[in-house]
Amino acid sequence: MMFLIILLGMVLGLIVFSFTFILSKKNQKHYWAPLITFIMSIGVVAYGLFFVGGFEGMAFGVLALGILIASIIGTLLLPFLIRRKSAHQFRKEDRIILVILFVVFMLLIGGMALPSKGYWIIDQGETNGNEEGYSVSTISEGRKEVLLMLGEEYIGKEVNVKKVTKRGATHIIVEIVEGENKHKAPYIRIGLDEIKEPLKIETTEGKTFNEIVKP
Repeated sequence: MMFLIILLGMVLGLIVFSFTFILSKKNQKHYWAPLITFIMSIGVVAYGLFFVGGFEGMAFGVLALGILIASIIGTLLLPFLIRRKSAHQFRKEDRIILVILFVVFMLLIGGMALPSKGYWIIDQGETNGNEEGYSVSTISEGRKEVLLMLGEEYIGKEVNVKKVTKRGATHIIVEIVEGENKHKAPYIRIGLDEIKEPLKIETTEGKTFNEIVKP
């Protein structure tokens, strides 16, 4: 996952570098290309630290690392790019490339800005089915983990998350399907950004589960 974020940062950085380099043909200040890319990496780090924070903020730091790598690559390539005759002529084709780069950049940024589902699957498997219900625990940065265990009634089944409602009280709907292990009951561990009480967990058929009260 971290590698993909770094790769995304490199792509964004190279787009900014290329965009700025093409614009610099008008005034021949080609050094602006790696400089603007470097400044962008610092801006992304600052945004992650001061406006996002926590686990998500760390992701912006990784993204900034990819942009910084793109800036370094651009700096190393700059002397070779400047030697090309096309680096000193702003052509009609450059306008088309600028539009394409801008559109791709905005599409990538727009994709990153899409809201997440708010949950993820930590783990799922099988148990003996001796206990049924759910328990809640806190994981990193205040996020929550819900462990749902199904009883003997569901031996041979598999449990999947169908839907998580984030508006109002947290409502988790799970779907029970046929499983591969015919001798054990399923369990699932669900990570959540937050839980708004009262938490309700039920199947698509309407059966609700109670919280497991620890002695």
